Amino acid sequence: MTERRSPTIRRRRLGAELRRQREAAGITIEMVAEQLECSASKISRIETGHTSATPRDVRDMLRIYGVVGTESDELVQIAREARQKGWWHPYSTVLTGAYVGLEAAAGSVRAYEQQVVPGLLQTEEYAKAMIRAARPDISDEEVEQRVRVRLGRQSLLSQDDPIDLWVVLDEAVVSRPVGGDAVMRAQLARLVEAADLPNVTIQILPFEVGAHAGMDGTFSILEFPEPGDPDVVYAENATGGLFLEKSEELQKYIFIFDHIRAAAMRPEESVALIAKLTEEPMWNWRQRGSAST
Repeated sequence: MTERRSPTIRRRRLGAELRRQREAAGITIEMVAEQLECSASKISRIETGHTSATPRDVRDMLRIYGVVGTESDELVQIAREARQKGWWHPYSTVLTGAYVGLEAAAGSVRAYEQQVVPGLLQTEEYAKAMIRAARPDISDEEVEQRVRVRLGRQSLLSQDDPIDLWVVLDEAVVSRPVGGDAVMRAQLARLVEAADLPNVTIQILPFEVGAHAGMDGTFSILEFPEPGDPDVVYAENATGGLFLEKSEELQKYIFIFDHIRAAAMRPEESVALIAKLTEEPMWNWRQRGSAST
């Protein structure tokens, strides 16, 4: 598999290796910070991949750990690459690049969505309507920027080494006419089209299931092809979301996803339902029912 050159994943990988080297040398974060005349929090954030390290920082840290020569040169080069800008950088004012950067390097994404079609599967008009409704406080220009990022991410599904996407949608997602009748019908048709891709699986979790394992909220599980890159759970909330990386957290969400997937309609049944809804949308059924009461 061709590695996607995401600066986010390289920063994360570099941090993990620097932590490994520090621990192997028996040196504390505080000792490193003292020698580099910086804060311990800076070293910690470099090791967790939350802060970029300059090549000079990396070289100085490795010198403290006794790492020199080819091994040091390779890590310094990773530091240079980690400081490069991802394609989404021009839109950094309207998004947090961490998720987009991790998604760009992932081999697969498993997601459960309660309210909206996932960004990787949204049409342009659906995305505009959804963002405007969810963020009435932002400008039209910012809406357009967010939509451009969302559409740019979708190349992950069709590039030479496409991401594997498995999505379980709550029935509410295909029942609410975001953007109105025409926009939503087009969005449903887009889901049917996407489900034809060999790397995309879509399931519907029907209302009649009742209470289920995913009721705590929407989440995505990002898995990476390289053994040195630990998988991540992204749990969404109104302020952007939370990244969870501990093994027990990951296993919990894998367990939840497996239960949701088992409770959902089979993929072929789900796609048949979505195709049916493009012709006879659920919101029209409800309108007729209201008119007759």
